Amino acid sequence: MAFTRAAGKHRRPSRMKRTTNRTVGVAALATTGVVGTLAAPALAAESPAEQTLTQAITIGDSVADQIDAQAAAQQQAADETAAREKAEAAAKERAKEAAEKAKKEREVKARAARAAERERLLKSYTAPISGSYVSTGYKAGGSVWSSGSHTGIDFHAASGTTVHAVGAGTVVEAGWGGSYGNEVVIKMNDGTFTQYGHMSSLGVSVGQTVTPGQQIGLSGATGNVTGAHLHFEARTSAEYGSDIDPLAYLRQHGVNV
Repeated sequence: MAFTRAAGKHRRPSRMKRTTNRTVGVAALATTGVVGTLAAPALAAESPAEQTLTQAITIGDSVADQIDAQAAAQQQAADETAAREKAEAAAKERAKEAAEKAKKEREVKARAARAAERERLLKSYTAPISGSYVSTGYKAGGSVWSSGSHTGIDFHAASGTTVHAVGAGTVVEAGWGGSYGNEVVIKMNDGTFTQYGHMSSLGVSVGQTVTPGQQIGLSGATGNVTGAHLHFEARTSAEYGSDIDPLAYLRQHGVNV
């Protein structure tokens, strides 16, 4: 009578499956402490081929675990590297922003300092002749003056000495001024006027702005004079007769003469 192999759910598991199941069972028994009584007979009952397959499966699982651990370590290292690079990039960006902010602050301070210096210079005053002295005072009497007295002060100066604007302002007269010879009249930024007479040559023109200490010409002996010097007046207007004490005017603006 012929026999056929069992089929369907009653089919006997293959040797590979039996071996795998047996390996799993051994692992379970080892966990519970029963492996000492069951594992040895079970393994002993396997054929050499089955034992080799069992070892291969066990080794494969071990290698897979190692690969997984290595992959996890590599991923962790990659994550740490990415986090470090991100932190470094953020630090560089913060440093760049801080540097730009500091640069802008320095520029603002520099502009403010320059503006303050310009303002200081525009408000500063100096003597019209450097290192000189007053040779004839204000309101000195004598027939040499048509008004009967001196309307300004004279600074001792040889012909050709540099004449400076005493402060910032705009030139309103530059040319021949009769008895004053070659003269310059400047409207100062504070609204007053200053006059410089008897010059040998002029270095500015009407409408030109000047700064404190700027050269406006050279001293001389033009006009009604007895010798070279600089005649200097301070006025409330550009016209003759509006003179004020020029020495007090200069000292009021910090000029030591």
